Amino acid sequence: MKYKDMEAVIMAAGRGERMQPLSSTKQKHLLKVLGKSILEHNLEQLDGLVETAILVIRPDERCKEIKRTIGKKYGGIKIKYALQAEPLGTGDAAKTALPLIKDRFLLLNGDDLYGKKDIQNVLGKFPCILVKEVDQPRFFGIVSQRGGIADSLTEKPESPASNLANTGLYYLPKDIFQFSIEKSERGEYEFTDYVKQFIAGKGGLDIQEAGKWIPISFCWHLMDASRALLENAEEQISGKIEKGCEISGNLLIGKGTVIKSGTRIEGPVYIGRHGRVGRDCFIRKFSSIGEGVEIGEGATIDNSIIGDKTEIGAGSFIADSVVGDSCELGTGTTTLNFNENGRTVETLIKGKLVDTKKAKFGAIIGDKVRAGAGVVVYPGKKIWPNKSLPDGQKITEDIQ
Repeated sequence: MKYKDMEAVIMAAGRGERMQPLSSTKQKHLLKVLGKSILEHNLEQLDGLVETAILVIRPDERCKEIKRTIGKKYGGIKIKYALQAEPLGTGDAAKTALPLIKDRFLLLNGDDLYGKKDIQNVLGKFPCILVKEVDQPRFFGIVSQRGGIADSLTEKPESPASNLANTGLYYLPKDIFQFSIEKSERGEYEFTDYVKQFIAGKGGLDIQEAGKWIPISFCWHLMDASRALLENAEEQISGKIEKGCEISGNLLIGKGTVIKSGTRIEGPVYIGRHGRVGRDCFIRKFSSIGEGVEIGEGATIDNSIIGDKTEIGAGSFIADSVVGDSCELGTGTTTLNFNENGRTVETLIKGKLVDTKKAKFGAIIGDKVRAGAGVVVYPGKKIWPNKSLPDGQKITEDIQ
């Protein structure tokens, strides 16, 4: 059901510093899972529900790539763009779209994944906020409620009043921007301050609990997204699977891709167009392999995302990792994916160790990395784009 004149404002201006090194060369909203960018996945969920999507972007080359990728129409959605002149926060970004908003509007983050059914349910209530129960509420903006009405919103509270996280998706009136907000402690205008003012001045927001919400704040969340999308994907095989392969589970294989004999695939797995998987490989479930990827004989890809036009050398072992576009990983490249002491894997983010909460987590490798034969990358380590690694190097620290 399309809602007449309904508009969605999609926040797509953020730099995504916590997504480095993947976001070092492209806008984080354009990072791909299952052959499509995060932004495109969200537009697909909005298609059939809204008439217009207003993408808030920055007036720089990286955000211009969004315009080149998405264009003026996506499916049945008309696309408009609002330019945020300076990076002054989400409140400023959202208000940039104000001249293009007619009346009521949806607002959502362009770098999280949402479900169509949840969006439709939100559109059945007004005004409304989409929330999701979480296990660690102190890491989220938390909504407290009374009788199904949100009566407060608190950012990352030490003593949370509930476990209902704010997903960043709202259905609101245009006049929310009439409220006055000040810069936060980090020197930005926060959209949540508009929401807090609205709750205080208008008596609250209806709550809709989400069935599907995948926040993508760090690189490893892309693997969570891959899994969630593959669990609900329908099988579609357009490529060629040679005789002698062992196949289980659903496969999505693009046109022109060849799976050579002796290979074992444990689905669900996505492999894009015009790729080649060599003999005797093992592709394990929840892997998302991009377009034009070449995987050498006897290689293993396990629960990993491989970017477009990347080459994986024979006998390599890539597990619980994300590899960027146009990489060349030599024979026997290995990403170690667990700590021998049994602890969850930590990784450096902006100079601070962050616990991924994952017992298995391999490497994050940026675009156009060249690795010689036998390179070993230790758990949680990251390699920035365009780096060259000599044969046999052991990566025990991030390489920037």
